Amino acid sequence: MGSNSFDLLFRGLELTTGGQRLHRPSDYAAALERAGQSPGVLAGYLDAFRHGMPPHGGFAIGLERWVGRLTGAENIREVTLFARDLNRLAP
Repeated sequence: MGSNSFDLLFRGLELTTGGQRLHRPSDYAAALERAGQSPGVLAGYLDAFRHGMPPHGGFAIGLERWVGRLTGAENIREVTLFARDLNRLAP
């Protein structure tokens, strides 16, 4: 089985990753079975796929990664508005 996915790299850094999502109920049932999970927990979610979900996909961009690479920042926290780490979990 192939993968309908992509990565967008900028100066050696992954900025975006994306791909086509599952849209067949049988694919979800197989994935849940492989993971040893009960489909009952996700029944409401899976109903949307049983009624017909068209093929769909998406992506997300790492804005801080892009700005960091663009500005030459040494650490991504330098370009992140509310950077999180072990000592800072809230703004």
